[in-house]
Amino acid sequence: MKKLLSLFVAMAAIFSGASLALAQAKLPPASSTQQVSQGLGISKISLTYQRPNANGRTIFGGLVPYGEVWRTGANNATAITFDSEVMIHGKAVPAGTYGLFTIPTKGDWTIILNKTSEQWGAYTYKQEDDILRFTVKPNRLAKKVETFSINFENVTTKSLDVVLSWENVSVPFTVSVDQTKEIMASLETAMKGEKKPYFQAAQYYFQNNLDMKKSAEWIEEADKGNTKAAHVKYWKAKILTKAGDKAGAAKAAQEGIDMAKQANNVEYIKLNTEALKAAK
Repeated sequence: MKKLLSLFVAMAAIFSGASLALAQAKLPPASSTQQVSQGLGISKISLTYQRPNANGRTIFGGLVPYGEVWRTGANNATAITFDSEVMIHGKAVPAGTYGLFTIPTKGDWTIILNKTSEQWGAYTYKQEDDILRFTVKPNRLAKKVETFSINFENVTTKSLDVVLSWENVSVPFTVSVDQTKEIMASLETAMKGEKKPYFQAAQYYFQNNLDMKKSAEWIEEADKGNTKAAHVKYWKAKILTKAGDKAGAAKAAQEGIDMAKQANNVEYIKLNTEALKAAK
């Protein structure tokens, strides 16, 4: 009996040790997780998804069947988060986190935003939970993409492209924002404060083709507080050129060159030189 008890104790110790070793093992997942975010104007878009590798397999029409809802990655469904309202394919999408699903075909792909973002694969996917469905044309890639990727491309202050890439296929769709009212209201409030954002306001008006007279007034105010700032002179030259004051622009650019040379700032020597040429 004692021998049998000893045997049981020894076996228990072996199994316990094996379980502990297994619990402590650190193994890489077959599909790595990527979390990526991108600024869009004054808001942000974030993605969380798993990135499988092709590993010599036929992907679309093989591993990923045509005509079926795909999780758009591996493991959990891909989650996309907008921290403010966006426009996609002509429809307003409220701020929130959504499941990003797709239906690949030999022709157009269907892009799906579903209100259920936390689910394994597409096994519990319900079409009635879709908030948006639309089709896009995929692009053929000359160079094969081994690891499934979702990238943000063609980023401006008002729009960007979300691009899905794997195997020899690239599938883009555009997300845009109209934040003009919010930005203008913010500027109006800030201009009533003690520290007025003259420089940033002048840049915004310049970059968005707004009131150039006002942009010129603001950059003059910004220049008063930064009389030795080569970057302010550069923007002053650009803004005054666009506002039609080429003489003032040339003067600002030359001042910027002189300041940059004193500071040994190669970047702003070059930029102010380009601004001077544009003014002339």
